[in-house]
Amino acid sequence: MRRVATIPGLVGLAAVPLLVLGVFFLVPVGGMLARGLWPDGRLDLGGVLDVLARPRVHRVVWFTLWSSTLATVIVVLAGLPAAYALHRLAFPGRRLVRALLLVPFVLPTVVVGVAFRQLFSEGGPLGFLGLDGTAWAIICGLVFFNLSVVVRAVGAAWESLDPRPGEAAAALGATPVQVWWTVTLPSLRPAIVSAASVVFLFCATAFGIVLTLGGQRYATVESEIYLLTTNLLDLQAAATLSLLQLLVVVGLMWWVQRMRAVSDPSNIPVRPRPRRPRRADLPALLATAAVLTFVAAPLATLVAGSLRQTDGQGSGWGLANYRALGRAPGGVLVPAGEALVNSLRIAVDATWMALLLGLLVTVVATHRSTSPAERRVRAGLDGLFMLPLGVSAVTLGFGLLITLGRPPIDLLANPLLVPVAQALVALPLVVRTLSPVLLGIDDRQRQAAASLGASPWRVWRTVDLPALWKPLLAAAGFAYAVSLGEFGATSFLARDDRPTLPVLIYRLLGHPGPDNYGMALAASVLLAVTTALVMLVVERLRVPSVGAF
Repeated sequence: MRRVATIPGLVGLAAVPLLVLGVFFLVPVGGMLARGLWPDGRLDLGGVLDVLARPRVHRVVWFTLWSSTLATVIVVLAGLPAAYALHRLAFPGRRLVRALLLVPFVLPTVVVGVAFRQLFSEGGPLGFLGLDGTAWAIICGLVFFNLSVVVRAVGAAWESLDPRPGEAAAALGATPVQVWWTVTLPSLRPAIVSAASVVFLFCATAFGIVLTLGGQRYATVESEIYLLTTNLLDLQAAATLSLLQLLVVVGLMWWVQRMRAVSDPSNIPVRPRPRRPRRADLPALLATAAVLTFVAAPLATLVAGSLRQTDGQGSGWGLANYRALGRAPGGVLVPAGEALVNSLRIAVDATWMALLLGLLVTVVATHRSTSPAERRVRAGLDGLFMLPLGVSAVTLGFGLLITLGRPPIDLLANPLLVPVAQALVALPLVVRTLSPVLLGIDDRQRQAAASLGASPWRVWRTVDLPALWKPLLAAAGFAYAVSLGEFGATSFLARDDRPTLPVLIYRLLGHPGPDNYGMALAASVLLAVTTALVMLVVERLRVPSVGAF
């Protein structure tokens, strides 16, 4: 595959992704914003200001800010010791622990919410704390979901640090604390800031966790957009909040991009081998064990709750909730087993779409520009394709619903619409998984192969593909896991008779009764096990993961 050398070549290679992004992202999001900001064909700035002046909006924005900030601080403080232990120390089970800590990030947010509801409920193991239905339950869910971002991102940077400056400082009499503050921390600061920014972004745009644990009492901007569109049909307020969220997220993404450029570990040649733990490493190992316990507790409670069955004679243990997944309960049109099959099929389609688009985008984004104009075009295209990361999935889903459901484009009945939406959500993860690999390939290898008479296809097959095939499989795993758990956009687009499993779980939670709740727990376990297996495969491929964001 020849490296594109001109601006028309860059745009031409990006033509297919640009077309897909334009039709299935820019048009729906623009249509959603237009419905709210231009209700009568003209810009209504007064209405926008009225929305921003609402006390409810102030409460939502304030809760989003303080809860996301607090969760980010906790994630960074808890993640740093685990990042050190899992990337600089060698001990039995290290790879398994790394894989397990990655699982929460790709778990469906609805499953995370259900797990913490079960953990903090009145009859749950931690019910005595009285956290059920409080803001602290939401913060715990956000910390659980985002721990792996800090562990992977900072761990990758820590793994690449040259140990010699720290050893030299220690040889000159510096204590371990002084080495940390004067040598290690300054080197890790860009990675920490970048990871913290991404965590704040994910916390501020959390949807399923807040909706499941907070209901209508607590709402972030993301969940408020959902409530405004589905319950109140207040499109102007929803569009205003979507625009506000987009501006904040674009700023954060710009900041993260700058931090990634500073802290890219692929440019650091020294990668010391992990060493055996010493006595001084005991605090880091204990902190890692605490993090692992925190991650395992809600999942274990979820599994235990799914095995708890209630009948007319009392309660006990068994597989009744799992056997009930084969039937459709009252108020739900399809059984959970059928919804799982729908999720698996949709995830396959979303995965190949995300891989195709992501590979094309990655080639464009990693092209080594030869002129300032090419660099600007490449940076613009890269930023454009990262927009799905920052735009509310609720905005995207509702935008698709109102813009592609009428002539000249009526695609609501098309079975590929949901996979396309999920592929756009997964696209940034695919690009960020593949980009470091293509950037790490020396162009001189391609030039040498071409000078020996190799065709562009053979150059790509013999130089790029051997380095790329494992990251491609890993990117496929990420895309598949993200598609399985996607809830925001899918909740608008999935038909009542063809729901995905996350949508069905939320519907089950909305229908009271111990049978429906038990089925929701069992379905959540199935979804969690499926995504966990996918991520275990990804970890075995040993490639840069979402932590590299």
